[in-house]
Amino acid sequence: MPRVKEPAIVQVDAEVLDQIIEDAKRSLSEEQGKILGQLVEGYIHLTKAIQNKTLTLRELRALFANHTSEKAKDILPSEDASGGDDSEDSDRNKGKGKGKNDKPKGHGRNGAKSYPGAETVSIPHESLHPGDPCPQCTKGTVYEKMPVVVLRIQGQAPLGATIYECQRFRCGLCNTTFKADLPEKAGGEKYDPSSAAMIGLLCYGTGVPFNRLQGLQGNLGVPLPASTQWDIVAKSADAIVPAFDHLVHLAANGNVVHTDDTSAHVVALMNKPPEDDEGIAKDRTGIFTSGIVAKNGDHKVALFYTGRKHAGENLQHVLAHRVEEEPPILMSDALSRNVPKEFEAILANCMAHARRNFVKQIANFPQECRYVIEILAEVYHVDALARREGLSPEDRLALHKKKSAPRLDELKSWIDDQLDNTDIEPNSDFGKAIKYMDNHWEKLTLFLRKAGAPIDNNICERALKKAIRHRRNSFFFKTKNGARVGNIFQSLIHTAELANANALDYLTQLLAHADLVAD
Repeated sequence: MPRVKEPAIVQVDAEVLDQIIEDAKRSLSEEQGKILGQLVEGYIHLTKAIQNKTLTLRELRALFANHTSEKAKDILPSEDASGGDDSEDSDRNKGKGKGKNDKPKGHGRNGAKSYPGAETVSIPHESLHPGDPCPQCTKGTVYEKMPVVVLRIQGQAPLGATIYECQRFRCGLCNTTFKADLPEKAGGEKYDPSSAAMIGLLCYGTGVPFNRLQGLQGNLGVPLPASTQWDIVAKSADAIVPAFDHLVHLAANGNVVHTDDTSAHVVALMNKPPEDDEGIAKDRTGIFTSGIVAKNGDHKVALFYTGRKHAGENLQHVLAHRVEEEPPILMSDALSRNVPKEFEAILANCMAHARRNFVKQIANFPQECRYVIEILAEVYHVDALARREGLSPEDRLALHKKKSAPRLDELKSWIDDQLDNTDIEPNSDFGKAIKYMDNHWEKLTLFLRKAGAPIDNNICERALKKAIRHRRNSFFFKTKNGARVGNIFQSLIHTAELANANALDYLTQLLAHADLVAD
């Protein structure tokens, strides 16, 4: 049998690879081009994970098996298979089947109130008014009831255009010309503030690359080159910087701050040592997007930073604007790089990270992992109950002390027993999961002692999905300034979303009143 030649490892610059893909897409259908892009992106992700030794063989199998859910109902064996389950979690779910008859009428449909951005048109009756005689019986009088609501949805281009043809006259004797004036709404520049807001929202809020939007707009008869899109958002970013700077001030004075990192690609920084003014080690090669979500009561602020700095270093820059004397609660995973070194903070660690270590071992230690996951399910149920009832931080703390603390004390005793158990290999993945929870127990359970302390870092991980979506669709930022522009838009967009506000309207108003924003 002939020997199979091993494939060579080829180093390709990200910009060159992107050009190769774009060239290949020209000879493929849209669907085939999309598949090709996804395959290349998956290969790059897999290669980096293997080279960085962040992917175990078990995780590799799980990746290709496409099991992404970590919900207890999806990962735990069924109750019948395990001989029954007496936990409070199972008691809560008794009688809550998901049959089609259990769904309320109209389930899954959006009513008219779900469309706050829709235009409302009031249509009066063609002949009747309140107090008119009844056309049917002629004896009674009609009175007004709630209107019948009919919803109609139309398709439209993301960016539309209007051509104004202004009538013009010329005097045949003196050659003076007379032109019709533009209507007030047509004043201003060629690109309305709403156009910059829409481009920024599509690219940095939903991950639509400039080239993809260029193709869509061209097909819809309103061409918008990718280079023009960049010019528009780059100019707009400078106008909304004051709003971003104010978000930094608000985040710095938050009571609770969440932070985490994800990898990023900036072509200008790749294969180049850090610059002297960055204040970091010369041998650092990684590029990251740091997500920071700060909460002050019910108000939330999201910030994004892309570059060589870790989350803790970016958070240190934010906290330099803090005027509150009391240190904030800092929620992150247990990595030391997420903690600012020059500012005091009350540290909390993410319980979801600790739980995930046991989820990965469910196939090897089903009974032990089930015990941990079910106790944590009860704790999360208590937290959800406090959130659903709108409890104050102090009342939430009292509820957790009453219901969660006893169960977590049982879990801590069980962990101590497992560490003393000589049958558990300390360096195995299961042993590491137990040691991780034991080593960080005080920070993982801060919500049992400190009012307002969160139970996990999920809100920050959800925020980072915005940066991850942009990375997966656009592959990279070209320059540091491009990353800065993207981070400004991402921060403002996600902050608006956290406030349940219309991000497009928010950006449009900021750009339309840039002078007031600056003042």
